[in-house]
Amino acid sequence: MAKEKKVEQITDMEVDFAQWYTDVCRKAELVEYASVKGFTILRPYGYAIWENMQRILDGEFKKTGHENVAMPVLIPESLLKKEGELVNGFAPEVAWVTMGGSEKLEERLAFRPTSETMFCDHWSNVLQTYRQLPMLYNQWCSVIRWEKTTRPFLRSREFWWQEGHTIHETAEEAKAETEQQLKCYADFFENVLAIPVVPGQKTEKEKFAGAEATYTVECMMKDHKALQGATSHYFGDKFSRAYNVTFTGRDNKLQYPFQTSWGSTTRMIGAVIMTHGDNNGLVLPPKIAPIQVIVLPIAQHKPGVLEGASALRDRLIAAGYRVKMDDSDNSMGWKCAEYEMKGVPLRVECGPRDLENGQCVLVRRNDGEKTVVKLEELESAVAAQLELVQKGMYEKARKNLEEHIFEAHSVEEARELQQKNGGFIKTMWCGDEACELKMKEAAGMSSRCMPLNQEHLGDTCACCGRPASKMIYWGIAY
Repeated sequence: MAKEKKVEQITDMEVDFAQWYTDVCRKAELVEYASVKGFTILRPYGYAIWENMQRILDGEFKKTGHENVAMPVLIPESLLKKEGELVNGFAPEVAWVTMGGSEKLEERLAFRPTSETMFCDHWSNVLQTYRQLPMLYNQWCSVIRWEKTTRPFLRSREFWWQEGHTIHETAEEAKAETEQQLKCYADFFENVLAIPVVPGQKTEKEKFAGAEATYTVECMMKDHKALQGATSHYFGDKFSRAYNVTFTGRDNKLQYPFQTSWGSTTRMIGAVIMTHGDNNGLVLPPKIAPIQVIVLPIAQHKPGVLEGASALRDRLIAAGYRVKMDDSDNSMGWKCAEYEMKGVPLRVECGPRDLENGQCVLVRRNDGEKTVVKLEELESAVAAQLELVQKGMYEKARKNLEEHIFEAHSVEEARELQQKNGGFIKTMWCGDEACELKMKEAAGMSSRCMPLNQEHLGDTCACCGRPASKMIYWGIAY
């Protein structure tokens, strides 16, 4: 028999949350560090999670008429500079190509940090009439941003994402698109990733470079820090004017279209890890899990056990589930620990006695609950248990969010609440950037968003005491 392999231990999250996170990323075989500093390799298991996210999101985008395209990875410097705010916003993170083969390029080329410029350049060449509008595009690609500090999924110099880019005949249509895509992200986080979110608008200071308005879905991690989940931006006609994107309108006059962009990234995998994971490793929502059900035969050397387990696996595959059976010679303890580490939502155990009694045991990853089911009820029982996993994960994450939102009426109170509890601190805000900077300096918190669901917590700004009409969330973010 082969030497028994032991599952490597991971750091307890209560001891060192950052190290726990890195341990899970690597030991669950999601990523590995590349030879270029700040870059990571997305391993097959990690990429399979991303593929499932892609598949679901792509289907939702296409339901609302969006089409996938592919833009070049390199952007001429002159093109990037046409809209000043964008290039200024990304300048510190842009990576440049200066050589082509052995020859120096006449003009530097930027690796795309985002693709607004390329879409605008394309539209300036193909858009002619209002009859072509709206143009609803999306692309799945990677981008490069030369980040100073990196962490797998959360911040790296190259990351995978989708970026939607659309142009519309009217401002009203573009604003409706921005809101629609924000809702799409919120629904995906809550119904697929089992992560409750706070949808809201970013402040002027925190909005996307060049946007008129940026909207976000903000998430709460297990360590009570915030994570920006996805964003949706309304640009007005600023980019259209900068790049001379025009069309002949219904009045037979040249007009500028109104633009949006919106995006989500592999950061969502990081959000899943930090929202749901535990000291045994990953806990994956069933809808994105590469393996939804792991079948483990017990005492597999005994007659009929492997055959019986294989039959269960085949039935579940036929029912449409992503299923694996582990018939290796590793111990049962090792196998259970391995698939807990990988976050497989449901485990099916069957041994000689189970098969003799016409039953098997289902074990949920999220809470360890065991259920004995009759073999003839396997498919319906698995469906019910996976639904319980999804629901249980969402309810636990929602409880964590709701129990870590605190109301404050001064910077001092906000700081004390953050230091004691972490989480989101909600206050009234006058809208002045000076107060935003004061909260950052005095309490260590950045603005997360002005929630769409506003509450009236008083009449004055918590930072300066002047009249305030907006409620805002503050937090310490990844």
